[in-house]
Amino acid sequence: MNKEDFILFSGGAKGAEAEFGANAERHGIEEVNFTFEGHTIVRQRGLRVLHHEELKNGDVSLEYVSRLLNRRYTASPTIRKILQTIWYQINHAQQIFVIGEILDDKTVKGGTGWGAEFTKLCNKPLYVFDQKQDGWYHWVEFDWVALSGDQEPVISDVHFAGTGTRYLQENGREAIISLFERSFK
Repeated sequence: MNKEDFILFSGGAKGAEAEFGANAERHGIEEVNFTFEGHTIVRQRGLRVLHHEELKNGDVSLEYVSRLLNRRYTASPTIRKILQTIWYQINHAQQIFVIGEILDDKTVKGGTGWGAEFTKLCNKPLYVFDQKQDGWYHWVEFDWVALSGDQEPVISDVHFAGTGTRYLQENGREAIISLFERSFK
């Protein structure tokens, strides 16, 4: 496959998504950032502003998401729209990379957790770099499997998503850089 065939689907927010986008641009990879009117993001390349009817396609019960992730999501319109844009990222991608933290209940911390859970429900390859544990993990059936050395993930599907925490640490940033270097050397 040619680099020109690859597309990163993301959200363009500060932190992990901005770093995924910057690396995609540096490696000549196309980028699509799903957002909505009035949402503050830092990546403008490949901007795709979803209108209200498109956002409805990604609508999900906040009660369902709250129960699935063992936490409460407020009913604010902004949170709902963010979850709807995450639906677009995961729906368009065939391989998903997340930077964040895996919790004891096997979910991923924060709003990013919905993207990871939706990926599991869709049975798509899911890789999480846990900044706290300083390593990559792959979801296999019902549990996380630690990856190291030559097992670390590579971007192998032309449609992939890169998402994660707004609070990107240096090890998370390095994980994204290394992922792109391994994949597009």
